[in-house]
Formats: sequence, C-alpha cells, structure tokens
Amino acid sequence: MADSSHTPELPEDLTPEVSEPLSPELSETLTGNSSGEHEPPETVPQAVPEPIIVFSHVYISFDGRPVLEDVSFSVNRGQTLCILGRSGVGKSVSLRLLMGFLHADSGSICVEGREITGLNEDGMQEIRKRITMVFQNGALFDSLSVRENIAFPLRERGGLAEDQVQQIVNQLIGLVGAEDVADNLPASLSTGRRRAVAIARALAAQPEVVLYDEPTTMVDPIIARRLGGIIQRLKRQLGFTSIVVTHDMRFAERLADLVLFLDQGRARFFGPLSEFVASADPHIQQFLTLDAYRLPLR
Repeated sequence: MADSSHTPELPEDLTPEVSEPLSPELSETLTGNSSGEHEPPETVPQAVPEPIIVFSHVYISFDGRPVLEDVSFSVNRGQTLCILGRSGVGKSVSLRLLMGFLHADSGSICVEGREITGLNEDGMQEIRKRITMVFQNGALFDSLSVRENIAFPLRERGGLAEDQVQQIVNQLIGLVGAEDVADNLPASLSTGRRRAVAIARALAAQPEVVLYDEPTTMVDPIIARRLGGIIQRLKRQLGFTSIVVTHDMRFAERLADLVLFLDQGRARFFGPLSEFVASADPHIQQFLTLDAYRLPLR
C-alpha cells in the first residue's frame, strides 16, 4: 500500500478503505483463540451481560479545579464508545484514569467487575494486559524501526519462536498498511502513519480493550478514514471493545455504538449515537452545528 501521506486528497466517498477479512492466523493472534473459531461480533455484547468497563460517579480535579464531576458510563464487551466534547473537558483524562496513569479523587472504576481505583502498580500492570492505549503521539520507541516496535510486545510476552514473531508482525504491518515503512524509524513517519503503527503495536499485546486518544487530530482526511476503517474491522470481525476520544463528529458517526458527551467536566449525555444526534439539548446541538461548519470555498 502506498504512503498515503503523499496521496492527493479525495472526496470522502472516494477515499480508499481496506475491508477484506482478517486472516485466520491474525484473528487467532489478536483474540488468543487457537481453535480458529470466533464468535460472531453481533453476538458478543449479549454474551456477557455485565459491562466490561464501568465508571460510577467519578470525580477528579487538578490544583483545585474540577476536571471530571460525577461522571458515570459503562461499555459492554464488543461495543465502541466515543467520548465527545470540546477541548479541555476531560475526555483524555477518562482514558488515563482507566490506565491508572491518574487516580480519581472519588468514585468507582471497574474493569470486568474488578475495582481498579485502589490498585497498586503491580495490580495495574495486570489490568494493562487487558487494556491498551494508542496515544496521540504514538508513543513509539524512537530508536526501534516500525517492525521492531510492533515486535516488542510479542517478545515481552514470550512463548513465541522468532519466525512466529515475524509472521505476526508482518500480518499487523499489512493490517495498518505500513509495508512500505516497515524498516523506517518513527521520526521519518507522518503523524497519521505513526498512529497506524501504534495501533499495530497495541494489537500485538493481545488486549481486550483498546483506547484511542484523538486518533484523527492533525491527520488528513484520507488517513483519518483509514484509521477509522481499521477500528471498524477490529470491531466487526473480532468483536473488539474500543473507547475513542475525539472531537470529530463525522468520525464518531462511523464508529460509535454509544456516545459520552462531556461539557465542563460533566456527562451531559450518555447513550446511543442515534439519541445523541436527535437530542434537543441546546449544548449538544451547538456542538453538532459547530462541528459540521465548513468554511466556504473561494
């Protein structure tokens, strides 16, 4: 696949999107299912009635300034939650609380029924084996090539021969369209390509939940569409659970089962995407209107 950072912009309905099924080998790697039998994605949420992630009345403040106030939401296995809102309303803070990088002042955060707010670092390391995060900057190792970055979690986990590691790495590289930059260092990649590689490295850790922090910020529409296509495929074909922080309503409309809309640190809306779009709340309608606004062509 060509380096799309040099591809001319196309109208959205003409932008390329990879949609072929994941290979059985890659599917088994990502799900940990060695039998090759995969539950259809549409049945996954019903299979586990208890939510995989629950926030309940969570508060956190920085230097006395409230950032999240009484925020509650839940995500079932196989669902995609998009957290929406303007800048500085605590969207990314929610992800960092889930990863244990920040600690709530009060409230409860549960992962698969396990309370994580009081866990020490060893306990959080166990949680991070199930939940991984794709950061805005990619958080790749600068001194390792794309291939070595993706191989890192596989080698850390152990149990695989080197030829197996390389086979999985090649499959993940193909999944995110990074074949042409596999031996490059991260510094040579565009922002969008770094994020795509970061997704591949996150998947190599075989997580149950993937958190995405503003995946479309500072990338062109073609790369944004491709990143969205990857997240969609992981949900449709493998039933992955995702939480996506974004300010981009068009991106959210392609991905979301559920929407959490944060406004001044509070959860102004939590529920299905269709209900969010149809909401009569003036704050929500203002957000939707401003997001849809485009400067006129000259």
